[in-house]
Amino acid sequence: MAISRSQLVKELEPGLNALFGLEYKNYANEHAEIFDSENSDRAFEEEVMLSGFGNAAVKPEGQSVNYDAAQETFTARYTHETLALAFSITEEAIEDNLYDRLASRYTKALARSMANAKQVKAANVLNRAFNSSYTGGDGLELCSTAHAIVAGTFKNELSTAADLNETSLEQALVDIGVMKDERGLKIAAKGTKMIVPNDLQFTAERLLKSPGRTGTADNDINAAKTMGMIPQGYVVNHYLTDSDAWFIKTDVPNGLKHFTRAPIKTAMEGDFETGNVRYKARERYSFGWSDPRGIFGSPGA
Repeated sequence: MAISRSQLVKELEPGLNALFGLEYKNYANEHAEIFDSENSDRAFEEEVMLSGFGNAAVKPEGQSVNYDAAQETFTARYTHETLALAFSITEEAIEDNLYDRLASRYTKALARSMANAKQVKAANVLNRAFNSSYTGGDGLELCSTAHAIVAGTFKNELSTAADLNETSLEQALVDIGVMKDERGLKIAAKGTKMIVPNDLQFTAERLLKSPGRTGTADNDINAAKTMGMIPQGYVVNHYLTDSDAWFIKTDVPNGLKHFTRAPIKTAMEGDFETGNVRYKARERYSFGWSDPRGIFGSPGA
């Protein structure tokens, strides 16, 4: 008895799904080193940023306590995007017993495309960090020297753009340490992890792991290392496009976020009119940021 198209799909789909899953997982989730991940059940997510309160005041004996009012400063929105791709194998290819070979190759290629697209989407948040055409909830690009707050401004970018070196790294860590909240209160922020492109991995290795100062004949210690200033070390993101831009993730919460609306899913069906067999992959998610204090960066000199 001849096997029907629906039977063919039913027999082969589990194997292709397993092959897709193995290939998809072969690609490192480099975004997980940068973004905090959450699930979503809506078309978009919004996070309202609040100003908090000012410094507490002295209450004189017998006098009324002072009242303060928190206010909304801006709203960060994450709009989920659907990424999908499919391939089809012709009825003739199936007749000629080419299905197994083609389906295996196409399925692996599809998994690679879906995984790559996700990492590109994630890295683009940093690739556009200094581009004023891509703004966040406060109306400015991710990294800026003039993020507005109720009590003035704060910066999460070096005042003078610089390549990654000992001096620029130390200045970045100093700038992170003096960050303030919306009402101008110091928050004692700290750097936790450095994020660099492929080109800067050797520089990052020397800066964070050398026992002494790099590039000098002095017997001085490497302060950033001995003080444990970046406890999680550095990670290389292969999808960063600027070879001399670098970033430091901080311990400020609600920084860079990734929302999953619908996890990766595959489907397969036979088409009656053409006789082709079609295989599809689909995923829905978003990448962005709420509080810019979650990252500090420099575009390089």
